[in-house]
Amino acid sequence: MASTQARLGQQALAVLDVTLRVPCIFIIDAIFNSYYDAGSGWAGTMGKVLVRVTGVLVSGMVLLLSQKALFKFYTLFSAVLLGVVAVLINYYATSHIDFYSAYYKAALGFRLLPRNGPTLWLGVAAVQLVFGVGYVVLLNLQSVFAALVVLDIMIPLWGLMIELPADVRQLVAVFSGLALALHTAVCLAARLKWFYYSCRYVYLLVRHMYRIYGLQLLLEDTWKRIRFPDVLRVFWLTRATSQALILVYVVRAVRRESGDATGGVVDGSGDSQGYLLSWDVFWDLTSNLIISGCDSTLTVLGMSAVISSVAHYLGLSILAFIGSTEEEDKRLGFVAPVLFFILALQTGLSSLDPEERLVRLSRNMCLLLTAILHFVHGMTDPVLMSLSASHVPSVRRHLPVLLVSLALFVLPVALSYALWHHYDLNTWLFAVTAFCVELCLKVVVSLTVYGLFMVDGFSNVLWEKLDDYVYYVRSTGNIIEFLFGVIMFGNGAYTMMFESGSKIRACMMCLHAYFNIYLQAKNGWKTFINRRTAVKKINSLPEMRGDQLTDIEDVCAICYQEFATSARITPCHHYFHALCLRKWLYIQDTCPMCHQRVYVEDESRDRAAFSNNNGGYAAPQDLAAAAPPPAPGGDDRHGELDAEPAGAGEAGAGVQAAGAGGGADDELLEDNDSIEYDEDEWGTRSGNSPVEEDFINDDTDSTED
Repeated sequence: MASTQARLGQQALAVLDVTLRVPCIFIIDAIFNSYYDAGSGWAGTMGKVLVRVTGVLVSGMVLLLSQKALFKFYTLFSAVLLGVVAVLINYYATSHIDFYSAYYKAALGFRLLPRNGPTLWLGVAAVQLVFGVGYVVLLNLQSVFAALVVLDIMIPLWGLMIELPADVRQLVAVFSGLALALHTAVCLAARLKWFYYSCRYVYLLVRHMYRIYGLQLLLEDTWKRIRFPDVLRVFWLTRATSQALILVYVVRAVRRESGDATGGVVDGSGDSQGYLLSWDVFWDLTSNLIISGCDSTLTVLGMSAVISSVAHYLGLSILAFIGSTEEEDKRLGFVAPVLFFILALQTGLSSLDPEERLVRLSRNMCLLLTAILHFVHGMTDPVLMSLSASHVPSVRRHLPVLLVSLALFVLPVALSYALWHHYDLNTWLFAVTAFCVELCLKVVVSLTVYGLFMVDGFSNVLWEKLDDYVYYVRSTGNIIEFLFGVIMFGNGAYTMMFESGSKIRACMMCLHAYFNIYLQAKNGWKTFINRRTAVKKINSLPEMRGDQLTDIEDVCAICYQEFATSARITPCHHYFHALCLRKWLYIQDTCPMCHQRVYVEDESRDRAAFSNNNGGYAAPQDLAAAAPPPAPGGDDRHGELDAEPAGAGEAGAGVQAAGAGGGADDELLEDNDSIEYDEDEWGTRSGNSPVEEDFINDDTDSTED
């Protein structure tokens, strides 16, 4: 119960923290969107610029305050506001002889307050007393000063009640206001010390974080500390809601004045129908809200925050539907708003005319939709491959992923069909169509690989060509995707030169050329070289067939399956399936058992005799190729692969370092069990090549053993 209350208290403080920061965004947005007359003279222009800069700086400082300092700032601000309201009420009350009539007509406009003067004066006095007590409590004044402040606020009302002359009442109200203003100034000046130390603390903290963690982590910490996405989201939604209410009120007021029959205001009988809007009016209101929702940089950021929230929950829903638990797949709420904001900056969305802004926004949303579909495919593809490679028999596990894959194929086709029937061919339509075709191609490749894995799962024999088929399918898809990247670069270059060139577009084109063209070509070429090298190494190893396999009577140390037709022998006298060893060589050029180098010269390979993975030996069929008998204990056992991998690897490294020579080899292999290293030392102790992490992520392996 206590933990629940504490959690609710923290959530309430978080909501209050976000709410108190939103007015700063409104002030900054109003300053940036306001216009001023530049022809008012040099002094007037400098004054207006100074006011704008001061407003932005103060709002920015309040926005970046810590939670405790933010609450204290709003406490002081509320106290000052109560004091100002109390002074204005006193001045307004003392400026009218017929106080009841003036208040009734000017302020309210409807019968609410009592008509007799004394009762009304007592009500105003009660309101002033509440303001005075609130002022005292917020400033935390002592008892004597608190009584004097309340007395100062109430004195003008006493002059009104005893019917002093009008000029005397106004003079009393003025002196009362000046006294309260002087007291407020003194209280604020007394807190300048706290303000100075708060600013100094923030400065030292920022400097320390910048020196220790760098600018990036400093910005990330500030972004999370002030909950900036939530602040932007509340700002945009509040702004859109207020504008929607104003627009609906204006539309209904115009209907009443024009006497439109659909509004039900001709005879007053259908007034309830005035709340209903026709489709045309609703579309106009929605268009105006969307146009005004991206008319500045801050509003674009707010719309990005709203898109972030929608994309985040969409991604979580898809992950829950397909049964994925990968943390990397939960980044849709970050990727979608970043892409939207980059597109808005690239196209100059906030600086366009209203009608053109709506068209450009719709085009950006189409591009964003295709990007989101690409990201969703990136979430579903690993799940699809995992289910097929692990041979999961449950249909309920396969069906959601297949449905999402089918939707990823149908939605781009439907989007392209709709756009081509409503728009003429241009660079934007070409880009959207290219992204849609590329997505469909990715889905076809994923489903093809999924089908190959499923066929292999239902097969009872080892499909040695499966890895090659998977590689051919994925390579074909990657090549076509690379060609699409080159075409899109040309499309962007044409757009920048002949339609809407900008520095941001040029930067994005450079990033596209590096990540989607250069790195993709580099990784593809590296994959091709690694596969060719692995095939060359496999072909250089001797092969065992027939009676040799039956004499050994063992299984492959990688897949733990029996040898049906053949096996490949490593220079360290271990043997594996050719397919299993080839997939291992994609990762590193060492034996999985003892971490020796697999690819060695022919002279040193011919000296070794064949042995099995458990330490036994098989007589070679060809006497001319027979090697000298190996030294006892020269081979590992299956248990050593898991129990003592470090000792086996050090022995292999010692053999490689010693070069040719049987005596040195035997000594190192005899000391196999006495040498142990941690796994972290293999990078410097052993002679193995580094792991190609890029190739691991290439998904060229046919199965997951």
